Amino acid sequence: MPEHRPAVEGADEAADTDPKAPQGSGPGAAAHRRPAPADDPATRAAAPTDRTPSRSAKPRALRRTLIALPVALGVLVAGSYTATALLDIPSPPTLVQLLATEPSQQGTLFATRTIPAPAAPAPLPVHDEPLPATVPWKGERIPTEQFLATTHTNAFLVLRDGRLTHGWYRDGVGPTTRLSSWSAAKSVVSLLAGQAIEQGRLREDDRLVDLLPRLKTGGAYDAITVRDLLDMTSGVDVPENYNEYYPLTGTARMYLTRDLPAFAQDHRGLRFPPGSQGAYRSIDTELLGQVLAKVQGRPLADLLADNIWAPMGAQDSATWNLDHDNGHEKAFCCINATARDYAKLGQLVLDNGRAQGKQIIPPAWIKRIATPAPHQVDGWGYSAQWWHPPGGNGKDYSAVGVYGQYIYVNPVNRTVVVKLSDYGDQQDEQETFDALRAITQSG
Repeated sequence: MPEHRPAVEGADEAADTDPKAPQGSGPGAAAHRRPAPADDPATRAAAPTDRTPSRSAKPRALRRTLIALPVALGVLVAGSYTATALLDIPSPPTLVQLLATEPSQQGTLFATRTIPAPAAPAPLPVHDEPLPATVPWKGERIPTEQFLATTHTNAFLVLRDGRLTHGWYRDGVGPTTRLSSWSAAKSVVSLLAGQAIEQGRLREDDRLVDLLPRLKTGGAYDAITVRDLLDMTSGVDVPENYNEYYPLTGTARMYLTRDLPAFAQDHRGLRFPPGSQGAYRSIDTELLGQVLAKVQGRPLADLLADNIWAPMGAQDSATWNLDHDNGHEKAFCCINATARDYAKLGQLVLDNGRAQGKQIIPPAWIKRIATPAPHQVDGWGYSAQWWHPPGGNGKDYSAVGVYGQYIYVNPVNRTVVVKLSDYGDQQDEQETFDALRAITQSG
């Protein structure tokens, strides 16, 4: 998930290399061995190998990912409007704005579809409790306030048994400020998928190309199933990395493209046979989103508004970024919502899919999310677009976004933690989960 700003990501994970990348050397080159996806769109690539680094190796790759990105965007800007038009990506002024805008606010630079606040919001009940004075961090304990500052936190909320026990916002951010989900949106797409499966509109065994016939190849790609997309086992070769010799490829290009269906159709190569292993790919969620829009006959934002946002009693309106005006949602990222509504999503999952006295997400789908799939992704447990971080009680899981966005669910302690950040330098995901776990155990 992240590193240094600015960004153009698709999502969250460790670095993967482009198969065309030349041999690499120098600091960090080893971090780019194949295939460990990064939730950021861009990294320099070294020679591909067959070793997949664990998720703990991601920060090394991501550090170079985000350093390389401004250089690439600068080249594009210098290359004028012609280059951006040919690539079908935003114009140079928008690319310049991307460089100057914090990741949490980059959603304001793209077209959106609104997810309106429901007519009957359900504010979270409040029961103030202090946070622990210190949390574990890299082999020592540091003040909790230092942890929040070090990780560039914008909003930090803790819910215990459905009550808001702690809400913290940095200066300039408040309860009604929308902040980008980045790849935490993937976990929301999962909830929509669970609903579609319960309704009989979708099955995990369905083949992608039977649902989207325009993607048929007549080859191995055609074996990809909905289950493969959910568990990141499709093998589709759209790397999370950025290659300086092939600017704006992979997820970075997908993030910026103004035609997501065409992007999916143009990227049907495979890195490995579908279902044979796990590898983080934002394209998997994008394909899943396109499938959902097709089988449900409605845009993802409208599905979210009517099927989750309203029935769970969200407090605020939200938006979902599109590839162009009135276009397709970026399913792999880019919901923009308030911290308290992300917290309500976490509480919905913690409460076995129920909210406001209604069953919104099928209990069977909550069990699916809570049970790690057979193949790990980047060395971590993963299931239906939710992460299962190592350690802890083995029962917790989380949505995660590239710049330090967390919707963390701990069923044992009946706790939800939302942490929304603009974290640079390193993501420190394992260390962050260790701190979140300590906070959930302090009540």
